[in-house]
Amino acid sequence: MIRAFPLRSAKLYAILDASYLAEEGFVPMANKLIAGGISVMQIRAKEWPLERIARVARLVLPICKKAGVPLILNDYPDLAAEVGADGVHVGQDDLPVSQAREISKGIVGKSTHSVEQAKNALSEKPDYIAYGPIFATATKPDYTPVGLTNIAYISKLSEAAEIPLFCIGGIRLDNLDDVILAGATRVVIVSALLCSTDPQIYARDCLKKFSSSNA
Repeated sequence: MIRAFPLRSAKLYAILDASYLAEEGFVPMANKLIAGGISVMQIRAKEWPLERIARVARLVLPICKKAGVPLILNDYPDLAAEVGADGVHVGQDDLPVSQAREISKGIVGKSTHSVEQAKNALSEKPDYIAYGPIFATATKPDYTPVGLTNIAYISKLSEAAEIPLFCIGGIRLDNLDDVILAGATRVVIVSALLCSTDPQIYARDCLKKFSSSNA
């Protein structure tokens, strides 16, 4: 059964990325990020074999379930269904949203990197879209930053479609105010969280930015 999650009220989406974490670091980091108040968790391990992703997902999933936080797998809708994850995130070159949803039986998010891609993605009716990278990021070094200019416009489109928008890419505590002022009401933060000295406090400090801005 698909669990229902209030994605529209989410503010901070975290990604457990194998580019920054050793396998044994996934569970401790998941606990820290959830204690910090994150709303959505994703596992992203592009270079890992499927059995390794499954092993980690099965360890992280109970932590997320206890906290009421959805666990999303990057790609692999069949694996998401197998391990009981709450959904998948697909890119521009991956399966269409409808097909990913049929296989995973859960949440489907989609990456977008331009206004046109965002419009096309919204027409597919995913459960949320991600737009970025807003700033340059080592996580996606080959992607050209999209900047802040179109955030407000895409945000209006997503709100009209009742599909949450998460801005992603190079977002940190020291530039989060700019992203919020540009119109973002939800963000994905990856390396800044994973590489911080205290991920729990870092997450809480990011959420305070939203509270103070009423975003």
